Amino acid sequence: MKLFAGLGNPGAKYAGNRHNIGFMAVDRIAADHGFGPWRSRFQGLAAEGSLGGEKLVLLKPATFMNLSGQSVAEALRFYKLTPADLVVFHDELDLAPGKARVKQGGGHAGHNGLRSIHAHIGEAYGRVRLGIGHPGHKDAVAAYVLNDFAKADADWLEDLLHGISDGAALLAAGDGARFLNALALRTAPPRVSSGAADRQRAGAASLGEAAPAPAPTIEPADTRTPLQRLTDRFR
Repeated sequence: MKLFAGLGNPGAKYAGNRHNIGFMAVDRIAADHGFGPWRSRFQGLAAEGSLGGEKLVLLKPATFMNLSGQSVAEALRFYKLTPADLVVFHDELDLAPGKARVKQGGGHAGHNGLRSIHAHIGEAYGRVRLGIGHPGHKDAVAAYVLNDFAKADADWLEDLLHGISDGAALLAAGDGARFLNALALRTAPPRVSSGAADRQRAGAASLGEAAPAPAPTIEPADTRTPLQRLTDRFR
C-alpha cells in the first residue's frame, strides 16, 4: 500500500495557484483512474483506489501548506505505513516549467510544506518535484507561487498532469525511472525523422500493409499544333 500526498492550500481562492500543483496532480490521478470520492479525513481530503494491483490512498492536506506534516503523519499512522511508503507531489521553483524529477529522501530546500513533513516524519520519503520556474528574485517568490498559472502555461501544465496520470501505476510500484519515461512521452514526445519515416514505410511493406502512395507526377500540357505533332512523329 502507498500514500500519494499532493501539497497545496485548501479553498477555491488558491485552487489555480502555482503552489497548488501538488493538489492538481493527485486530482488528475483520482479522476483518470476511478478512485473513490474524496472524503474528509486526516485533517484533509482522502480518496482510495488501486493502481496496477497496488492499493493507493491519495491525500490533500487541508491544514494549509505550512502545516502539511500534521495531515500526512496522521494518515501514515492510521494505515500503519512508513515514510518509505509515501510520495509527495509538490511545486519546485528550481525546475523549469513542465519539468519533473523524482527524489527519495534528502533536504526540504526551504519548501514550507516539505519542512513541515520533515518535522513530523523525517526525510526518508519520496517526492515528485514539479517544475513551475522561478520569478527571478527571491523577494518575488511568495507572490509568484500564490498567483494562478498564466494562460500561456495551460498547454504544458495539461501535458504534465496527463503524464503524471499515465505513469502513476509505475510510481506506485516504485519504478521512478519508468514513471519519468511515461511522463516524458507526454511532455516531450519523440520526433519522427525522415529516415525513421522511411523505415516505418519499409516495415509496413514487409507486413503486407499499404505504404503511402507516391505523389502523382503532373506532365506539362502539349501546346503543339496538329501539323507540328504529325511532323514530329516522322522525325
